[in-house]
Amino acid sequence: MERENVNIYRNKERTTKRKQILEKKRVVNGLIKAASSLKDPLASFPEFLHYNQQGLCLCLEGGRGTKLSRFLKQYVQKLVKQNMEQYYGTEWPKEEKVKCREMIAPEARYIFVYEVPIVISNTKKRLMPTNDHKGDVVGFVHYRFIMEEELPVLYVYELQLEPCIQGKRLGKLLMQLLERIARKNCMAAIMLTVQKANLSAMFFYTSKLGYCISRISPSRVDPVVGLGKSYEILCKAFDQEAKNKLEQERRQQHLLASKCTG
Repeated sequence: MERENVNIYRNKERTTKRKQILEKKRVVNGLIKAASSLKDPLASFPEFLHYNQQGLCLCLEGGRGTKLSRFLKQYVQKLVKQNMEQYYGTEWPKEEKVKCREMIAPEARYIFVYEVPIVISNTKKRLMPTNDHKGDVVGFVHYRFIMEEELPVLYVYELQLEPCIQGKRLGKLLMQLLERIARKNCMAAIMLTVQKANLSAMFFYTSKLGYCISRISPSRVDPVVGLGKSYEILCKAFDQEAKNKLEQERRQQHLLASKCTG
């Protein structure tokens, strides 16, 4: 009789746990769906839509993978190849096909960076209204709202800028905007993938923006397997659960290393 009662208790416990897991998954899926359905995620952040620093005059505009013009599709392909082919090496032909499919997926969200035309009037420079006039596109961000480790995250697929506007703090501004968008939409973290060979990008994210190598990155999951991979997965978590699931391994290894050298 006692064993039967124990079995009944365990069955109830398992049922309760399954219900909790399913409910959590439902909530996470709801957050992702709500964030993905926003018509204009940039609308809540007007202070980020214009950039007039470092000798640049730019404006930002959102977009979707399914609504890219032919010109923008070609531009995205060209800029990604221009900036990234060198870091992928022999892997590039295969990776390029993957990226071409990803860029037009229904889940793909974009931030496009445009130059703002300047006209001369009465010997003074005057900015033309950005609502009606845009110059050349000079960069973009491709991001998505997805589930990772049972958590809602904003995943940055691409952040690509023309060489002429790199190194002028625009990348930092765009990442700050993405963090605002992620928090506004109740995402638990921001994640992205960086090629190991792209040392400047790795330095930018880890040293300047405070991202860390995620515990789900190949080098953290299995260092031996990680050696054969050409990339790392970086993350910045916004709450304790996300830190535990996405960052904790890195901190544990750091503490272990400190004890060994102490």
